[in-house]
Amino acid sequence: MTIDDAPRDALRGGPRELLRWVATGAAVSRADLSRLSGLSPSTVSQRVEALISQGLLEEAGAGRSRGGRRPRQLAVPTGGAVVGAIDLGAHHARVGALDLSGRVVQARTLPVRIEDGPEAVLGALLAEVATLVGSAPATGGSASGALRGIGIGIPGPVQHSTGRIVSPSRMPGWNGFDVAAFCADRVDVPVIVDNDANLMALGAHRTAHSELDHAVYIKAGTGIGSGVISSGRLHRGAQGSAGDISHCRVVADPAPPCTCGNAGCLEAVASGAALVTALREQGVPVSDLTGVIRLIDDGDRQATALARQAGRAVGEILAVVVNFFNPQVVAIGGRLADCEPLLASMRATLYERCLPLATQTLLIERVAAGQDVGITGAAHLVIDHVVASA
Repeated sequence: MTIDDAPRDALRGGPRELLRWVATGAAVSRADLSRLSGLSPSTVSQRVEALISQGLLEEAGAGRSRGGRRPRQLAVPTGGAVVGAIDLGAHHARVGALDLSGRVVQARTLPVRIEDGPEAVLGALLAEVATLVGSAPATGGSASGALRGIGIGIPGPVQHSTGRIVSPSRMPGWNGFDVAAFCADRVDVPVIVDNDANLMALGAHRTAHSELDHAVYIKAGTGIGSGVISSGRLHRGAQGSAGDISHCRVVADPAPPCTCGNAGCLEAVASGAALVTALREQGVPVSDLTGVIRLIDDGDRQATALARQAGRAVGEILAVVVNFFNPQVVAIGGRLADCEPLLASMRATLYERCLPLATQTLLIERVAAGQDVGITGAAHLVIDHVVASA
């Protein structure tokens, strides 16, 4: 059993949680960690020493005394960027360098053409990561640390255990490509690959809702996907496809064809690409999702009506998820998250279609972590791997 597979209770006081408590400021000493975890001081000290030996924690001076010897304060090293992150989209990629606390040190958004193929796209993005990490300013007078790993989010189905892409509907030339192996030939650090919606879920959860055990995060942009947090950890399912709501069927007449070969899929009805297509069919000259959002912001009747229909479709699928899974929060991110007609329609449909018990305390909101939520999730994926290895 890996640290990602272990139940939440089994992780209480584990290395990852000790590191998280220090990183968030919940604990600044071994005594704080012992109190939070319920573990004996000797056990906490042993685990802390192991994290220090791996460079994951450091001692940062003496704290305030409570009657005895002044405790040695603990901190997560923030002396430089040691984690690389790539959040790949259909047209843009967010690339970042982060420290071991998950703080973004440097980040850039780059235009990409996903149709250029995996070798060209990934090769350029790996080079950009190396540049960002190498040029990241050190803080606290420390030298920039060595790169510990790279996390990569892919806008398509990923078999997480192998890092291989499986039948992506909007990524020509990427099917079956082994991202992990390609990157391993070019960098000397671990490379961890996952679906972009999963990384958004992980980043949003660690940033805003780490105290909650069950959550669903929707990424709505050119396509639609979701990530699931269960018992406080990212839930991938047997092969890594958990949370893929994009090809769930929505009742629609006529049912528009989907890129997967079926008809009436959520992505074919409610994604940004679907809105662009529908507006063009109505004679509205719009070229991309940015144009759609501009029309909605300007109060365009046709665009607003389509956004409301899309929100109802997303809400119908999420109602099944909420009734089945009973999460504490449903949060929507991606470029369509700021589309108020879509969000309002989704929220209304959820309340209409869900059991009262399921929505009694349910939070329905936007993902608040901003454009760096994906690279933050990618970084935490790497940090968790580093801690597990330690």
